[in-house]
Amino acid sequence: MSQHPETRAIRIQTPRTAQKEHATPLFLTSSFVYDKAEDMAAAFEDDNLDVNIYSRFSNPTVDEFIAKIASLEGAEDGVATGTGMAAVFSTFMTFLSAGDHILSASAVFGSTHSILTKYLPKWGITSDYFDMNKPESIEALIRPNTKMLYLETPSNPGLDIIDIAYVAGICKEKGILLVVDNCFATPAVQQPLALGADLVIHSATKFIDGQGRVLGGVVVGRKDLIYPLYLFIRNTGPSMSPFNAWVLTKSLETLHLRMEKHASNALALAQHFQNHPQLSWVKYPYLDTHPQHAVAVKQMSNGGGIVTFEIKGGVEKGRTFLNSLKMLSMTNNLGDSRSIASHPASTTHSKLSEAERAAVGITPGLIRISVGLEHVSDIIADIEQALEVCK
Repeated sequence: MSQHPETRAIRIQTPRTAQKEHATPLFLTSSFVYDKAEDMAAAFEDDNLDVNIYSRFSNPTVDEFIAKIASLEGAEDGVATGTGMAAVFSTFMTFLSAGDHILSASAVFGSTHSILTKYLPKWGITSDYFDMNKPESIEALIRPNTKMLYLETPSNPGLDIIDIAYVAGICKEKGILLVVDNCFATPAVQQPLALGADLVIHSATKFIDGQGRVLGGVVVGRKDLIYPLYLFIRNTGPSMSPFNAWVLTKSLETLHLRMEKHASNALALAQHFQNHPQLSWVKYPYLDTHPQHAVAVKQMSNGGGIVTFEIKGGVEKGRTFLNSLKMLSMTNNLGDSRSIASHPASTTHSKLSEAERAAVGITPGLIRISVGLEHVSDIIADIEQALEVCK
């Protein structure tokens, strides 16, 4: 019987133990035992996962989390990591070698930018950026040694959107691996594999957890791609902890409900402040003023939970705004049940030069709001009073 994704997120569970528990238990163990020495020897004969050996290799709780994400994304298999950045770095290191070239969207998370520009060159891997607002420029940037194209959509924090199917068509024609960071949308809102992506990455720390409790990352895709990625993670060690996986697999049970509320709150907030006199602009994928609004509506079921706007007065007014907030949290995380305000130019993207920030739309007064699950009128009221102080 075919089930809806909301149902699968709840009903995919590790087989019940002899205790007949209703909720999946936490398998908090570093290793697993065998009935016979021959069974133990057989477990080490190859690198397949027919049995659990060690929680760096596999763990029932982690496997449940992976199975849920893979099901929601329409993937054959997946692998989980300790953080979202571990998922990104492991993917790069598994599929790129010395002499290879990676083409990345310029609008990527600051730590991803650091890996591309500071660390990959150490292994002889080169990179170039393309402008997500100019997808027609991609083909001219592809080299004979280009092995991977990497992008976030919506991007962090500029909320740039790109047509995944369009990019996938180029990558298929050129034999390039397409990797999509789906963190902002989550599988409840967007499924890049169905649009032609080869691998999908998540920082599970964000909306997938949803309450700012634990760190985690996950990559899903075809089995033939996940297997070498699994071996890299198994051998180098950035595995997800069973405890974090247990928290995250419980969180997935409410993901669809939460993303609907995040999105409805975010849209109401964006519409309310669209013409506010203290703001130069407001950006949200489901506002018809968004440059890629038509693409967002085509490939996303809602606009997600992030809104950005530019405060008139630049950095000084941006800090005044943050310091004037009474309810919203000031932190660099996002995707929480609590609404969060941040200033990317001085935090998450501070490693970029001013020119690099400008190139990806991070202006001095840009404020990123991760819209939470509070009553939307309370969120609006706090932002209103903070903007009043900025006059």
